[in-house]
Amino acid sequence: MPPGTRLRAAKALTVSRADRYRCPMSEPPIRGPWRHAFTDFHPRVREGLTVRSRRGLLKAGLAGMAGLSLPDLLKARASAAQAGRSMGGHKSVILLWMAGGPSHIDTWDPKPDAPIEVRGPFGTIPTRLPGVHFCEHYPKQAAMMDRLTLIRSMVCRGSNHQPNQVMQTAHPDCEPRTNPKAKHYPAIGSFVAKHHGPNDPHLPPYVALNVKDRTHIAWGGYLGKKYDPFLGDKALDLFKLPKGLTMERMESRRTLHRQMDGLRAEIDGSGSMAGLDAFGQQAFDLVAGAKAQEAFDLSREPATVLERYGSHDWARQALLARRLVEAGVAFVTIDLSNHSASGTWDTHGDNIPPYGGISKGLRPLLPIFDHLFTTLVSDLGERGLLDEVLVIAMGEFGRTPQIGTQGSTDGRNHWPVVSSVMLAGGGFRHGQVIGATEWDAGDVKERPVTPQDLAATIYHHFGIPLDATYEDFSGRPNYLVMNGGRPIAELI
Repeated sequence: MPPGTRLRAAKALTVSRADRYRCPMSEPPIRGPWRHAFTDFHPRVREGLTVRSRRGLLKAGLAGMAGLSLPDLLKARASAAQAGRSMGGHKSVILLWMAGGPSHIDTWDPKPDAPIEVRGPFGTIPTRLPGVHFCEHYPKQAAMMDRLTLIRSMVCRGSNHQPNQVMQTAHPDCEPRTNPKAKHYPAIGSFVAKHHGPNDPHLPPYVALNVKDRTHIAWGGYLGKKYDPFLGDKALDLFKLPKGLTMERMESRRTLHRQMDGLRAEIDGSGSMAGLDAFGQQAFDLVAGAKAQEAFDLSREPATVLERYGSHDWARQALLARRLVEAGVAFVTIDLSNHSASGTWDTHGDNIPPYGGISKGLRPLLPIFDHLFTTLVSDLGERGLLDEVLVIAMGEFGRTPQIGTQGSTDGRNHWPVVSSVMLAGGGFRHGQVIGATEWDAGDVKERPVTPQDLAATIYHHFGIPLDATYEDFSGRPNYLVMNGGRPIAELI
């Protein structure tokens, strides 16, 4: 095909696809003087609920951590053990959420033979896998590709920025602009919190770090607030008791509560009160014990490790994630963003602030991500944790095949047709590329993989039954894995 014909075809294809999957550029972040925390703790009483002051922050944090170790979370493990079913041991996930939607064409799926309007401004480099090339700004991942798996054919139709993205929930209809129920679909991390729980009862099961806006991550939704992520950025402040409140006073209140439960237990023939008391003990231990405090405290890391990760905030968050999964947290999401709009990876164009374009907006992010990702994977491997910890790097969607959209100089618009996802660890088979895109990276060419397949792979990793269900507000059962999602066969 002559070059001019190819370019005209690329432009026409871009327009037609964009019309089919058009998305608004962004959505204003949810704002307000405070945000609601836990509906189970008097949702309309500001003193008991809102996170406006240090005291409110403390109460919300303790309420959430207490909820995380209550019956639904621990009984799941007990019932699984009684049925002889594995709950995945000490398996965990670190999700590196590239908020905004990273350009697959300018990172993991370059098209060096395409016209400049498609291939973009970056060169390419070979990886450890013959015939596989990355963007020139990913040299460390390229050198590690024999230990990684790249999915180039992730179908992300319906995905948008916020809230509760399709990719974080694996629900195919999670677009709040067209489906009012979308905000209630639970996060994959929330399902893990409910059906697997923490690997150590002194830690929360699902933690989110560096959350620039609550719309960047998915929440508990239909499962309830107690399965929301624990926001770990203020964790050390939460463990500092306000003036006048001592551990002795907390202990006395807990003793009184236990005595009241004991009175009710005398007439309880089922033994449920004894179980509640045991779960209450674990909730108290989470707050009073040193395990959680130590896990969130980066100052306990040797100077050599801190230097290895570097001073960038994203890298420090990656180190904190490693500490958390090592201590017993099951699911950690890091919001890799610098602002509270739709996300730092939302590179619409140099003339469309605050997003930036490919050269000036995306280019500075790539070496930072390349370093933090490979450092995290190497560190987990050296500590013998890589078989237990699955690392996933992805965003909401890819970017348009043609550069310079929306009247920009070098930006790319949303492309909820296909994207790339990078995986490491988890005890899976690696050193491979799954799927491929067309010549312009605009659509799946072979081996489509869905968000439901990825979710099924995560649940398989944790030993969570793929036929498990949850109820919506009307009591209607829904499957955790929809649309026939199955674990990705090439990995397992």
